Amino acid sequence: MGRTMGDLGMVWNTRKRILLATVALTIVAACSEREIILPGKREPVSAVLTADTAEAEALTEAARDIALPPQVANTDAAQSFGTPAFRTDHPQLGQTLTPIWSVDIGAGDSRKHRIVADPVVSGGRVFTLDAETTVTAVSTSGQVLWQRDILTDRANSGEGTGGGLAVDGNVLFVSSGLGTLTALDVETGGTIWEQELEAIGVGRPTAFENLVYVMAGDDTGWALEKDSGRIAWQVSSSETRTNVLGGPAPIVTDGLAVFSFGSGEMQAVFRQGGLRRWDASVLGERQGRALAKVDDVTGRPIAKDGVIYAGNQSGRTVAVNAGSGAPIWTSAEGAIDTVLPVAGSVFLISDRNELVRLNAEDGTRVWGTRLPNFVKDRPLRQSEVFAHHGPVLAGGRLLVASSDETLRSFDPVSGGLTGRTEIPGGATTAPVVAGQTLYVVSRKGQLLAYR
Repeated sequence: MGRTMGDLGMVWNTRKRILLATVALTIVAACSEREIILPGKREPVSAVLTADTAEAEALTEAARDIALPPQVANTDAAQSFGTPAFRTDHPQLGQTLTPIWSVDIGAGDSRKHRIVADPVVSGGRVFTLDAETTVTAVSTSGQVLWQRDILTDRANSGEGTGGGLAVDGNVLFVSSGLGTLTALDVETGGTIWEQELEAIGVGRPTAFENLVYVMAGDDTGWALEKDSGRIAWQVSSSETRTNVLGGPAPIVTDGLAVFSFGSGEMQAVFRQGGLRRWDASVLGERQGRALAKVDDVTGRPIAKDGVIYAGNQSGRTVAVNAGSGAPIWTSAEGAIDTVLPVAGSVFLISDRNELVRLNAEDGTRVWGTRLPNFVKDRPLRQSEVFAHHGPVLAGGRLLVASSDETLRSFDPVSGGLTGRTEIPGGATTAPVVAGQTLYVVSRKGQLLAYR
């Protein structure tokens, strides 16, 4: 028998009441359940990009101890320490650092110019290159000995920026962003010779025995005779349009010279004749970051115990066999400054502004300590980041000099922050240690000494 409209309405109302009662019971039951709170510290997903304090993260066996090499009272730091012959693995340095003097060295950082040359120390003198083309020699007691502008006759003031320094005996070799390599007398600053390298943007030089090695234009490696500046040979790489100011110094090991190019390639050649021995690459990128499109080898290559370590700011660090170029491991951590292998570990400042410790055997991450990242932390202002330089090992701790006006000390075992020292104006170079004194150049164009 069919139902009337009234019957259907009563059925619908009954079902509606049952449905509402069921929903109400569900809500009450849900409210009565205890919220499960997971253990651990709460942080936003973007914390790794926005952290503004140094904080160590225990990631993999952070408590594992390491045996640091003994401290050595070195007197000089004359060249880039990627080459073993110029490196002191663990210089002596006091535990408490106090500023002892500062000296103006010329032009500081500006919108168009940057200081990229680390200071070098030799024979009781500290040598610097400002953001343009002025070279300064300062005594280790803080007196300016001489100052010299290496601007060429065909260039205008302010056109050149970048370059590097290396001392060998009584000669200071100076590369400039104008595409020149100049040899100066360390005592007077007088010119011994000058060579045009037919390219802008010349990296840091390396002087070893009878030759000086340097990279120009991010795609050409040069070898020049040390006493005359005459070109001995040159090698080349693929061209690239995305380069970083200031190329790393070539390294010399076991009869080979190793160049690092803007394309991400490393090329080893026989030191005397320039004949190619092997090629390797620092390739790979961290997805989602604009910097990952820049292929430059920015983690300065360093040779140690038959292995060459190097990194880029795109998100990769590699270890290759120094004799053959065969890959040993690749880490998904970029390196924006020094790659420092010591005591079975590799320390570096990553592309995410972390001080990172890797296992030297396989490249696995041991710990990471966050460094200040964005200058302005508000979401719509996160464009400029702080620059961090280093790390170096001295006095039993790792040292990082930063543009936020702070020199930080870290425990190499755990990555914990152990001390801070002010750098007026902020650092623009890596710290250099010699004679139990730390030297760093500020963004204002001052050489600062701490002891």
